[in-house]
Amino acid sequence: MRTCEFTARDGTGRAGRLRIDDTEYLLPWAGDVPSLFPALTERKLDAFFPSDDPEFVKKFFTSDGKQPIQIHIHHPEELTSGDVVITPNWHTLIQQPRDFTRHLQILKERIPPDTCWYFPGGALPENVAILVHAGFDIFDFTDVDLKAVQGRFCLPDGDYPETVMAEGLCQCPGCKAGDLREHNRYALKQELALIRTRIRAGTFREFLEGRVRTRPPYVSIMRHLDRSALMEKHTPVTRSTPFIASSGDSIHRPEVKRFAERLLSRYIPPLADVAVLLPCSARKPYSLSQSHHKFTQAISRRAHELILTSPLGLVPRDVELVYPAAHYDVPVTGYWDHEERFQIADTLAKYLMKHQYRRVIAHLDGDALLIATEAADQAGVTLESTCSTHPTDPAALRQLSEALTGEKKVKNHLLRGMVSMQFGYDLRVPGLEVKGSYPEVIVKKGRQQIFSLEPSTGMLRPTFDGWNMIDTGYRVYIDNFVPQGDILAPGVVEADPAVREGDEILVIGENAMATGRAVMSADEMIRSHRGVAVRVRKVKKLNG
Repeated sequence: MRTCEFTARDGTGRAGRLRIDDTEYLLPWAGDVPSLFPALTERKLDAFFPSDDPEFVKKFFTSDGKQPIQIHIHHPEELTSGDVVITPNWHTLIQQPRDFTRHLQILKERIPPDTCWYFPGGALPENVAILVHAGFDIFDFTDVDLKAVQGRFCLPDGDYPETVMAEGLCQCPGCKAGDLREHNRYALKQELALIRTRIRAGTFREFLEGRVRTRPPYVSIMRHLDRSALMEKHTPVTRSTPFIASSGDSIHRPEVKRFAERLLSRYIPPLADVAVLLPCSARKPYSLSQSHHKFTQAISRRAHELILTSPLGLVPRDVELVYPAAHYDVPVTGYWDHEERFQIADTLAKYLMKHQYRRVIAHLDGDALLIATEAADQAGVTLESTCSTHPTDPAALRQLSEALTGEKKVKNHLLRGMVSMQFGYDLRVPGLEVKGSYPEVIVKKGRQQIFSLEPSTGMLRPTFDGWNMIDTGYRVYIDNFVPQGDILAPGVVEADPAVREGDEILVIGENAMATGRAVMSADEMIRSHRGVAVRVRKVKKLNG
Protein backbone atom coordinates (compact mmCIF):
# COMPACT_ATOMS: atom_id res chain seq x y z
CA MET A 1 0.00 0.00 0.00
CA ARG A 2 1.50 3.36 -1.09
CA THR A 3 0.07 6.85 -0.63
CA CYS A 4 1.60 10.27 -1.15
CA GLU A 5 0.21 13.52 0.23
CA PHE A 6 1.61 17.05 0.15
CA THR A 7 0.51 19.25 3.03
CA ALA A 8 2.58 22.41 2.51
CA ARG A 9 4.00 24.20 -0.53
CA ASP A 10 6.35 27.05 -1.25
CA GLY A 11 6.48 27.57 -4.99
CA THR A 12 7.18 24.15 -6.49
CA GLY A 13 8.88 23.06 -3.26
CA ARG A 14 6.65 20.73 -1.23
CA ALA A 15 6.48 19.11 2.17
CA GLY A 16 4.34 16.10 2.91
CA ARG A 17 4.28 12.38 3.59
CA LEU A 18 4.96 9.22 1.64
CA ARG A 19 3.43 6.13 3.23
CA ILE A 20 4.54 2.68 2.11
CA ASP A 21 2.71 -0.10 3.94
CA ASP A 22 2.97 0.83 7.63
CA THR A 23 5.97 3.17 7.35
CA GLU A 24 5.73 6.92 6.84
CA TYR A 25 8.46 9.08 5.33
CA LEU A 26 8.47 12.86 5.67
CA LEU A 27 9.01 14.60 2.33
CA PRO A 28 11.36 15.87 1.09
CA TRP A 29 13.33 12.80 2.22
CA ALA A 30 16.69 11.15 1.64
CA GLY A 31 17.56 7.56 2.41
CA ASP A 32 18.07 4.05 1.08
CA VAL A 33 15.69 4.41 -1.84
CA PRO A 34 16.24 0.90 -3.35
CA SER A 35 14.94 -0.62 -0.12
CA LEU A 36 11.63 1.18 -0.73
CA PHE A 37 11.40 0.26 -4.40
CA PRO A 38 12.72 -3.23 -5.25
CA ALA A 39 12.34 -2.49 -8.98
CA LEU A 40 15.44 -0.28 -8.77
CA THR A 41 17.65 -3.31 -8.03
CA GLU A 42 15.87 -5.52 -10.57
CA ARG A 43 15.81 -2.97 -13.38
CA LYS A 44 18.53 -3.05 -15.98
CA LEU A 45 20.83 -0.04 -16.16
CA ASP A 46 19.46 2.51 -18.64
CA ALA A 47 21.87 4.90 -20.29
CA PHE A 48 19.26 7.42 -21.37
CA PHE A 49 19.95 11.09 -20.73
CA PRO A 50 17.53 14.04 -20.71
CA SER A 51 19.14 15.58 -23.80
CA ASP A 52 19.12 12.41 -25.91
CA ASP A 53 17.82 12.55 -29.48
CA PRO A 54 14.00 12.29 -29.53
CA GLU A 55 13.96 9.55 -32.16
CA PHE A 56 16.49 7.48 -30.21
CA VAL A 57 14.39 7.80 -27.06
CA LYS A 58 11.11 6.95 -28.81
CA LYS A 59 12.68 3.84 -30.32
CA PHE A 60 14.56 2.40 -27.34
CA PHE A 61 13.22 3.94 -24.11
CA THR A 62 11.02 1.50 -22.22
CA SER A 63 9.29 1.48 -18.86
CA ASP A 64 8.38 -1.60 -16.85
CA GLY A 65 5.54 0.26 -15.13
CA LYS A 66 6.96 -0.43 -11.68
CA GLN A 67 7.58 2.22 -9.04
CA PRO A 68 9.39 4.51 -9.43
CA ILE A 69 8.26 4.94 -13.03
CA GLN A 70 10.92 6.21 -15.41
CA ILE A 71 9.99 9.38 -17.28
CA HIS A 72 11.53 11.28 -20.19
CA ILE A 73 10.37 14.38 -22.06
CA HIS A 74 10.33 12.38 -25.32
CA HIS A 75 8.44 9.38 -23.92
CA PRO A 76 4.92 10.02 -22.55
CA GLU A 77 3.81 7.80 -19.66
CA GLU A 78 0.39 7.02 -18.26
CA LEU A 79 0.58 8.01 -14.60
CA THR A 80 -1.93 7.96 -11.78
CA SER A 81 -2.35 9.80 -8.49
CA GLY A 82 0.37 9.03 -5.97
CA ASP A 83 2.80 7.48 -8.45
CA VAL A 84 6.50 7.92 -7.78
CA VAL A 85 8.54 8.90 -10.84
CA ILE A 86 12.27 8.84 -11.45
CA THR A 87 14.22 11.14 -13.78
CA PRO A 88 17.21 9.10 -15.01
CA ASN A 89 20.56 10.89 -15.21
CA TRP A 90 19.19 14.31 -14.33
CA HIS A 91 22.32 14.98 -12.29
CA THR A 92 23.91 15.77 -15.68
CA LEU A 93 21.56 18.77 -16.07
CA ILE A 94 22.59 20.59 -12.90
CA GLN A 95 25.43 22.25 -14.79
CA GLN A 96 23.01 23.19 -17.62
CA PRO A 97 20.47 25.47 -15.91
CA ARG A 98 18.56 26.47 -19.04
CA ASP A 99 18.03 22.86 -20.15
CA PHE A 100 17.24 21.81 -16.58
CA THR A 101 14.41 24.35 -16.39
CA ARG A 102 13.10 23.64 -19.89
CA HIS A 103 12.94 19.87 -19.31
CA LEU A 104 11.40 20.35 -15.89
CA GLN A 105 8.63 22.59 -17.19
CA ILE A 106 7.73 20.12 -19.96
CA LEU A 107 7.45 17.23 -17.51
CA LYS A 108 5.66 19.15 -14.75
CA GLU A 109 2.96 20.26 -17.19
CA ARG A 110 2.48 16.68 -18.38
CA ILE A 111 2.59 14.77 -15.11
CA PRO A 112 -0.14 14.89 -12.39
CA PRO A 113 0.72 17.42 -9.66
CA ASP A 114 0.26 14.88 -6.86
CA THR A 115 3.06 12.69 -8.22
CA CYS A 116 6.14 12.15 -6.05
CA TRP A 117 9.48 12.90 -7.78
CA TYR A 118 12.72 10.98 -7.17
CA PHE A 119 16.04 12.59 -8.17
CA PRO A 120 18.58 9.74 -8.46
CA GLY A 121 22.17 10.62 -7.56
CA GLY A 122 23.48 14.16 -7.44
CA ALA A 123 21.94 15.29 -4.14
CA LEU A 124 24.31 17.07 -1.74
CA PRO A 125 23.72 19.29 1.28
CA GLU A 126 24.79 22.25 -0.86
CA ASN A 127 22.33 21.68 -3.74
CA VAL A 128 19.36 19.84 -2.30
CA ALA A 129 17.57 23.16 -1.58
CA ILE A 130 17.50 24.09 -5.27
CA LEU A 131 16.42 20.55 -6.17
CA VAL A 132 13.50 20.74 -3.73
CA HIS A 133 12.68 24.19 -5.11
CA ALA A 134 12.50 22.57 -8.55
CA GLY A 135 9.91 20.10 -7.27
CA PHE A 136 11.88 16.97 -6.34
CA ASP A 137 10.84 15.07 -3.23
CA ILE A 138 13.03 11.96 -2.80
CA PHE A 139 16.82 11.70 -2.81
CA ASP A 140 19.41 9.00 -2.21
CA PHE A 141 22.89 8.85 -0.69
CA THR A 142 24.79 8.18 -3.94
CA ASP A 143 26.60 11.49 -4.18
CA VAL A 144 27.30 12.03 -0.47
CA ASP A 145 28.72 8.48 -0.27
CA LEU A 146 30.91 9.22 -3.28
CA LYS A 147 32.16 12.35 -1.56
CA ALA A 148 33.08 10.22 1.47
CA VAL A 149 35.09 7.86 -0.75
CA GLN A 150 36.86 10.92 -2.16
CA GLY A 151 37.64 12.12 1.37
CA ARG A 152 35.34 15.15 1.19
CA PHE A 153 33.43 16.50 4.20
CA CYS A 154 29.99 17.80 3.13
CA LEU A 155 28.24 20.87 4.54
CA PRO A 156 25.46 23.08 3.12
CA ASP A 157 28.03 25.62 1.91
CA GLY A 158 30.18 23.08 0.03
CA ASP A 159 32.58 20.25 0.69
CA TYR A 160 35.95 20.34 2.47
CA PRO A 161 38.91 18.01 3.00
CA GLU A 162 38.20 15.22 5.46
CA THR A 163 40.73 16.70 7.87
CA VAL A 164 38.33 19.50 8.87
CA MET A 165 36.23 16.90 10.69
CA ALA A 166 38.63 17.30 13.63
CA GLU A 167 37.90 21.07 13.86
CA GLY A 168 34.49 20.68 15.48
CA LEU A 169 32.42 22.03 12.58
CA CYS A 170 29.76 19.42 13.28
CA GLN A 171 28.75 17.40 16.33
CA CYS A 172 26.66 14.75 14.56
CA PRO A 173 26.97 11.03 15.45
CA GLY A 174 29.14 10.47 12.39
CA CYS A 175 31.62 13.15 13.44
CA LYS A 176 31.72 11.85 17.02
CA ALA A 177 32.52 8.37 15.68
CA GLY A 178 34.98 9.66 13.07
CA ASP A 179 32.78 8.19 10.30
CA LEU A 180 32.88 10.49 7.26
CA ARG A 181 30.24 8.53 5.34
CA GLU A 182 27.84 8.72 8.25
CA HIS A 183 28.46 12.47 8.65
CA ASN A 184 27.77 13.17 4.96
CA ARG A 185 24.50 11.25 5.12
CA TYR A 186 23.53 13.05 8.30
CA ALA A 187 24.33 16.45 6.74
CA LEU A 188 22.00 15.72 3.82
CA LYS A 189 19.18 14.54 6.09
CA GLN A 190 19.62 17.53 8.40
CA GLU A 191 19.44 19.95 5.47
CA LEU A 192 16.21 18.33 4.29
CA ALA A 193 14.74 18.55 7.80
CA LEU A 194 15.49 22.28 7.79
CA ILE A 195 13.97 22.64 4.32
CA ARG A 196 10.77 20.91 5.46
CA THR A 197 10.55 23.31 8.39
CA ARG A 198 11.08 26.32 6.13
CA ILE A 199 8.43 25.20 3.64
CA ARG A 200 5.86 24.76 6.40
CA ALA A 201 6.78 28.16 7.85
CA GLY A 202 6.48 29.88 4.44
CA THR A 203 10.10 31.10 4.54
CA PHE A 204 11.74 28.62 2.18
CA ARG A 205 12.35 31.17 -0.58
CA GLU A 206 14.40 33.45 1.68
CA PHE A 207 16.36 30.39 2.84
CA LEU A 208 16.92 29.30 -0.77
CA GLU A 209 18.36 32.65 -1.84
CA GLY A 210 21.16 32.16 0.68
CA ARG A 211 21.81 28.49 -0.06
CA VAL A 212 22.19 28.79 -3.85
CA ARG A 213 25.15 31.18 -3.54
CA THR A 214 27.57 28.26 -3.17
CA ARG A 215 27.63 27.56 -6.95
CA PRO A 216 26.70 29.73 -9.98
CA PRO A 217 24.62 26.97 -11.65
CA TYR A 218 22.31 26.83 -8.63
CA VAL A 219 21.69 30.58 -8.86
CA SER A 220 21.05 30.21 -12.59
CA ILE A 221 18.49 27.44 -12.05
CA MET A 222 16.66 29.64 -9.54
CA ARG A 223 16.65 32.58 -11.94
CA HIS A 224 15.42 30.50 -14.88
CA LEU A 225 12.66 29.05 -12.71
CA ASP A 226 11.66 32.55 -11.58
CA ARG A 227 11.11 33.48 -15.22
CA SER A 228 9.04 30.39 -15.99
CA ALA A 229 5.25 30.08 -16.07
CA LEU A 230 5.70 26.99 -13.90
CA MET A 231 6.88 29.02 -10.91
CA GLU A 232 4.20 31.70 -11.19
CA LYS A 233 1.49 29.04 -11.31
CA HIS A 234 2.75 27.47 -8.08
CA THR A 235 3.57 30.65 -6.15
CA PRO A 236 0.87 31.70 -3.66
CA VAL A 237 -0.71 35.13 -3.97
CA THR A 238 -0.15 35.75 -0.26
CA ARG A 239 1.98 34.50 2.60
CA SER A 240 1.38 34.72 6.32
CA THR A 241 5.03 35.65 6.83
CA PRO A 242 6.82 38.85 5.73
CA PHE A 243 8.34 39.02 2.26
CA ILE A 244 12.06 39.54 2.88
CA ALA A 245 13.72 41.17 -0.13
CA SER A 246 17.26 40.49 1.03
CA SER A 247 19.08 39.96 -2.26
CA GLY A 248 19.15 41.26 -5.81
CA ASP A 249 17.23 38.17 -6.92
CA SER A 250 14.21 39.26 -4.89
CA ILE A 251 13.28 41.64 -7.69
CA HIS A 252 12.61 38.64 -9.95
CA ARG A 253 10.43 36.72 -7.52
CA PRO A 254 7.04 35.74 -8.96
CA GLU A 255 5.25 37.76 -6.25
CA VAL A 256 7.04 40.94 -7.37
CA LYS A 257 6.39 40.36 -11.04
CA ARG A 258 2.77 39.47 -10.35
CA PHE A 259 2.21 42.70 -8.38
CA ALA A 260 3.68 44.82 -11.19
CA GLU A 261 1.75 42.93 -13.85
CA ARG A 262 -1.53 43.37 -12.00
CA LEU A 263 -0.78 47.04 -11.37
CA LEU A 264 -0.38 47.62 -15.09
CA SER A 265 -3.12 45.30 -16.39
CA ARG A 266 -5.80 45.20 -13.64
CA TYR A 267 -5.51 48.18 -11.36
CA ILE A 268 -8.15 50.93 -11.67
CA PRO A 269 -7.04 54.20 -10.02
CA PRO A 270 -9.40 56.82 -8.58
CA LEU A 271 -10.58 59.64 -10.81
CA ALA A 272 -7.78 62.15 -10.32
CA ASP A 273 -5.83 64.36 -12.66
CA VAL A 274 -2.97 65.11 -10.25
CA ALA A 275 -0.50 62.51 -8.92
CA VAL A 276 2.20 62.89 -6.29
CA LEU A 277 5.19 60.54 -6.25
CA LEU A 278 6.39 59.77 -2.71
CA PRO A 279 9.29 57.82 -1.18
CA CYS A 280 8.60 54.57 0.66
CA SER A 281 9.04 54.06 4.39
CA ALA A 282 10.50 51.35 6.59
CA ARG A 283 7.17 50.89 8.38
CA LYS A 284 4.40 49.03 6.58
CA PRO A 285 1.73 49.87 5.63
CA TYR A 286 3.29 53.18 4.65
CA SER A 287 0.40 55.26 5.97
CA LEU A 288 1.26 54.20 9.55
CA SER A 289 4.72 55.78 9.32
CA GLN A 290 5.46 59.27 10.63
CA SER A 291 6.80 60.42 7.26
CA HIS A 292 3.69 59.38 5.34
CA HIS A 293 1.45 60.90 7.99
CA LYS A 294 3.15 64.21 7.19
CA PHE A 295 2.80 63.63 3.43
CA THR A 296 -0.93 62.89 3.61
CA GLN A 297 -1.50 65.97 5.76
CA ALA A 298 0.31 68.16 3.23
CA ILE A 299 -1.52 66.60 0.27
CA SER A 300 -4.89 66.63 2.04
CA ARG A 301 -6.51 64.34 -0.56
CA ARG A 302 -5.84 66.81 -3.38
CA ALA A 303 -3.86 64.27 -5.45
CA HIS A 304 -3.47 60.55 -6.04
CA GLU A 305 -0.52 59.30 -3.98
CA LEU A 306 1.97 56.91 -5.63
CA ILE A 307 4.86 55.42 -3.63
CA LEU A 308 8.16 54.48 -5.30
CA THR A 309 9.80 51.46 -3.74
CA SER A 310 12.09 48.51 -4.35
CA PRO A 311 11.50 45.73 -5.22
CA LEU A 312 7.83 46.37 -6.09
CA GLY A 313 8.46 49.46 -8.19
CA LEU A 314 5.28 51.45 -7.64
CA VAL A 315 2.53 51.17 -4.99
CA PRO A 316 -0.57 53.41 -5.23
CA ARG A 317 -1.80 54.51 -1.80
CA ASP A 318 -5.18 52.79 -2.24
CA VAL A 319 -3.55 49.35 -2.68
CA GLU A 320 -0.82 49.67 -0.07
CA LEU A 321 -2.47 46.90 1.97
CA VAL A 322 -2.39 44.39 -0.90
CA TYR A 323 0.23 41.65 -0.50
CA PRO A 324 3.18 42.08 -0.62
CA ALA A 325 3.04 45.90 -0.41
CA ALA A 326 2.30 45.93 3.34
CA HIS A 327 4.24 42.77 4.10
CA TYR A 328 7.79 43.19 2.81
CA ASP A 329 11.08 44.27 4.29
CA VAL A 330 14.17 45.36 2.42
CA PRO A 331 17.66 46.40 3.58
CA VAL A 332 17.90 50.19 3.38
CA THR A 333 21.21 51.52 2.09
CA GLY A 334 20.17 54.68 0.27
CA TYR A 335 21.57 53.13 -2.90
CA TRP A 336 19.60 51.42 -5.67
CA ASP A 337 21.52 49.29 -8.13
CA HIS A 338 21.03 49.35 -11.90
CA GLU A 339 18.47 46.52 -11.95
CA GLU A 340 16.36 48.12 -9.22
CA ARG A 341 16.48 51.48 -10.99
CA PHE A 342 15.43 49.92 -14.29
CA GLN A 343 12.58 47.97 -12.69
CA ILE A 344 11.13 50.99 -10.89
CA ALA A 345 11.57 53.37 -13.83
CA ASP A 346 10.06 50.88 -16.28
CA THR A 347 7.01 50.23 -14.09
CA LEU A 348 6.44 53.94 -13.42
CA ALA A 349 6.83 54.88 -17.09
CA LYS A 350 4.32 52.24 -18.21
CA TYR A 351 1.91 53.30 -15.48
CA LEU A 352 2.10 56.98 -16.43
CA MET A 353 1.56 56.15 -20.10
CA LYS A 354 -1.55 54.11 -19.26
CA HIS A 355 -2.99 56.49 -16.66
CA GLN A 356 -2.44 60.05 -17.84
CA TYR A 357 -2.50 62.80 -15.24
CA ARG A 358 -2.68 66.52 -15.91
CA ARG A 359 0.11 67.06 -13.39
CA VAL A 360 2.70 64.71 -11.88
CA ILE A 361 4.54 66.03 -8.82
CA ALA A 362 7.68 64.34 -7.53
CA HIS A 363 8.10 64.80 -3.78
CA LEU A 364 11.38 62.92 -3.89
CA ASP A 365 15.09 63.43 -3.52
CA GLY A 366 18.31 61.58 -4.37
CA ASP A 367 18.16 58.43 -6.49
CA ALA A 368 14.37 58.28 -6.25
CA LEU A 369 14.06 61.67 -7.96
CA LEU A 370 16.51 60.63 -10.69
CA ILE A 371 14.55 57.44 -11.34
CA ALA A 372 11.23 59.31 -11.45
CA THR A 373 12.70 61.86 -13.88
CA GLU A 374 13.93 59.08 -16.15
CA ALA A 375 10.50 57.41 -16.10
CA ALA A 376 8.73 60.71 -16.79
CA ASP A 377 10.99 61.32 -19.79
CA GLN A 378 10.14 57.85 -21.14
CA ALA A 379 6.43 58.51 -20.69
CA GLY A 380 6.59 62.03 -22.17
CA VAL A 381 5.44 63.57 -18.89
CA THR A 382 6.61 66.86 -17.41
CA LEU A 383 7.64 66.30 -13.79
CA GLU A 384 7.25 68.98 -11.12
CA SER A 385 9.59 68.75 -8.11
CA THR A 386 8.64 69.96 -4.62
CA CYS A 387 11.81 68.92 -2.80
CA SER A 388 14.53 71.49 -2.45
CA THR A 389 15.37 69.78 0.87
CA HIS A 390 14.60 66.37 2.43
CA PRO A 391 10.98 65.28 1.72
CA THR A 392 9.96 65.43 5.40
CA ASP A 393 11.49 68.85 6.10
CA PRO A 394 8.86 71.47 6.96
CA ALA A 395 9.96 73.64 4.03
CA ALA A 396 9.51 70.75 1.56
CA LEU A 397 6.11 69.88 3.02
CA ARG A 398 4.97 73.51 2.72
CA GLN A 399 6.19 73.54 -0.89
CA LEU A 400 4.19 70.37 -1.60
CA SER A 401 1.04 71.78 0.00
CA GLU A 402 1.38 75.08 -1.90
CA ALA A 403 1.88 73.23 -5.20
CA LEU A 404 -1.57 71.67 -4.71
CA THR A 405 -3.36 74.93 -3.96
CA GLY A 406 -6.67 75.07 -5.80
CA GLU A 407 -6.73 71.36 -6.74
CA LYS A 408 -9.93 69.43 -6.12
CA LYS A 409 -10.09 66.67 -3.55
CA VAL A 410 -9.86 63.13 -4.89
CA LYS A 411 -12.72 60.82 -3.98
CA ASN A 412 -11.50 57.85 -1.93
CA HIS A 413 -11.62 54.73 -4.12
CA LEU A 414 -9.80 52.35 -1.75
CA LEU A 415 -12.22 49.50 -2.39
CA ARG A 416 -12.32 49.83 -6.16
CA GLY A 417 -8.54 49.76 -6.39
CA MET A 418 -8.16 46.74 -4.11
CA VAL A 419 -10.91 44.76 -5.84
CA SER A 420 -9.39 45.48 -9.24
CA MET A 421 -5.96 44.25 -8.10
CA GLN A 422 -7.24 41.13 -6.33
CA PHE A 423 -10.06 40.01 -8.60
CA GLY A 424 -9.43 41.84 -11.87
CA TYR A 425 -12.92 43.33 -11.60
CA ASP A 426 -14.22 46.90 -11.81
CA LEU A 427 -16.53 47.20 -8.79
CA ARG A 428 -19.07 49.97 -9.36
CA VAL A 429 -21.58 49.65 -6.55
CA PRO A 430 -22.94 52.82 -4.92
CA GLY A 431 -23.49 53.07 -1.20
CA LEU A 432 -20.52 50.99 -0.01
CA GLU A 433 -18.91 52.21 3.21
CA VAL A 434 -15.51 51.31 4.60
CA LYS A 435 -15.80 50.93 8.37
CA GLY A 436 -13.07 50.78 11.01
CA SER A 437 -9.35 51.37 10.68
CA TYR A 438 -6.44 49.10 9.87
CA PRO A 439 -6.20 46.27 10.76
CA GLU A 440 -9.93 45.96 11.66
CA VAL A 441 -11.56 46.95 8.38
CA ILE A 442 -14.94 45.87 7.00
CA VAL A 443 -17.05 47.06 4.08
CA LYS A 444 -20.79 47.40 4.45
CA LYS A 445 -23.79 48.41 2.37
CA GLY A 446 -26.43 49.49 4.79
CA ARG A 447 -26.52 46.75 7.40
CA GLN A 448 -25.07 44.09 5.12
CA GLN A 449 -21.38 43.19 5.44
CA ILE A 450 -19.85 42.91 1.98
CA PHE A 451 -16.12 42.42 2.62
CA SER A 452 -13.70 42.09 5.49
CA LEU A 453 -9.96 42.63 5.35
CA GLU A 454 -7.51 39.91 6.33
CA PRO A 455 -4.68 42.08 7.77
CA SER A 456 -2.00 39.37 7.64
CA THR A 457 -2.33 39.12 3.86
CA GLY A 458 -4.07 42.30 2.72
CA MET A 459 -6.75 40.20 1.01
CA LEU A 460 -10.42 41.17 0.85
CA ARG A 461 -12.72 38.35 1.94
CA PRO A 462 -16.11 38.66 0.23
CA THR A 463 -19.28 37.49 1.94
CA PHE A 464 -21.92 35.85 -0.25
CA ASP A 465 -23.38 39.35 -0.75
CA GLY A 466 -19.91 40.52 -1.76
CA TRP A 467 -19.58 37.75 -4.32
CA ASN A 468 -22.93 38.79 -5.80
CA MET A 469 -21.26 42.11 -6.66
CA ILE A 470 -18.27 40.39 -8.32
CA ASP A 471 -20.16 38.41 -10.91
CA THR A 472 -17.22 36.89 -12.82
CA GLY A 473 -13.95 35.14 -12.02
CA TYR A 474 -12.42 33.30 -9.08
CA ARG A 475 -15.03 30.56 -9.11
CA VAL A 476 -14.43 26.90 -8.31
CA TYR A 477 -17.09 24.38 -9.34
CA ILE A 478 -17.66 21.17 -7.39
CA ASP A 479 -19.57 17.91 -7.72
CA ASN A 480 -23.09 17.51 -6.44
CA PHE A 481 -22.44 17.55 -2.69
CA VAL A 482 -22.72 19.88 0.29
CA PRO A 483 -19.26 20.54 1.82
CA GLN A 484 -19.01 19.36 5.41
CA GLY A 485 -15.52 20.79 5.80
CA ASP A 486 -12.63 21.56 3.50
CA ILE A 487 -13.01 20.58 -0.16
CA LEU A 488 -10.61 17.96 -1.51
CA ALA A 489 -9.21 18.03 -5.04
CA PRO A 490 -11.26 15.05 -6.28
CA GLY A 491 -14.43 17.06 -5.60
CA VAL A 492 -13.42 19.90 -7.95
CA VAL A 493 -14.71 19.65 -11.52
CA GLU A 494 -13.73 23.08 -12.84
CA ALA A 495 -11.82 26.15 -11.68
CA ASP A 496 -11.03 29.62 -12.99
CA PRO A 497 -7.51 29.36 -14.48
CA ALA A 498 -6.52 32.57 -12.64
CA VAL A 499 -6.90 30.92 -9.22
CA ARG A 500 -3.66 30.56 -7.25
CA GLU A 501 -2.92 29.27 -3.79
CA GLY A 502 -4.11 31.84 -1.24
CA ASP A 503 -6.82 33.36 -3.45
CA GLU A 504 -10.25 34.08 -2.03
CA ILE A 505 -12.76 32.08 -4.08
CA LEU A 506 -16.45 31.31 -4.44
CA VAL A 507 -17.27 27.61 -4.56
CA ILE A 508 -20.35 26.68 -6.59
CA GLY A 509 -22.18 23.36 -6.65
CA GLU A 510 -25.63 22.17 -7.59
CA ASN A 511 -26.81 22.05 -3.98
CA ALA A 512 -24.43 24.41 -2.17
CA MET A 513 -22.21 27.45 -2.36
CA ALA A 514 -19.21 28.20 -0.17
CA THR A 515 -16.67 30.92 0.42
CA GLY A 516 -13.09 30.04 1.17
CA ARG A 517 -9.41 30.20 0.34
CA ALA A 518 -7.65 28.22 -2.36
CA VAL A 519 -4.92 25.87 -1.13
CA MET A 520 -3.93 24.88 -4.67
CA SER A 521 -3.75 26.61 -8.03
CA ALA A 522 -6.60 25.91 -10.45
CA ASP A 523 -4.40 23.59 -12.49
CA GLU A 524 -3.45 21.54 -9.43
CA MET A 525 -7.07 21.32 -8.27
CA ILE A 526 -8.17 19.89 -11.60
CA ARG A 527 -5.29 17.46 -12.14
CA SER A 528 -4.79 16.23 -8.56
CA HIS A 529 -6.57 13.32 -6.94
CA ARG A 530 -5.39 13.97 -3.39
CA GLY A 531 -5.08 16.87 -0.99
CA VAL A 532 -7.13 19.83 0.19
CA ALA A 533 -8.07 22.20 -2.63
CA VAL A 534 -10.14 24.77 -0.70
CA ARG A 535 -10.23 25.78 2.96
CA VAL A 536 -13.92 26.47 3.45
CA ARG A 537 -15.01 29.41 5.57
CA LYS A 538 -18.78 29.39 5.14
CA VAL A 539 -21.32 27.16 3.39
CA LYS A 540 -24.79 28.00 2.10
CA LYS A 541 -27.19 25.26 1.02
CA LEU A 542 -29.22 25.81 -2.14
CA ASN A 543 -32.55 24.42 -3.29
CA GLY A 544 -33.95 24.20 0.22
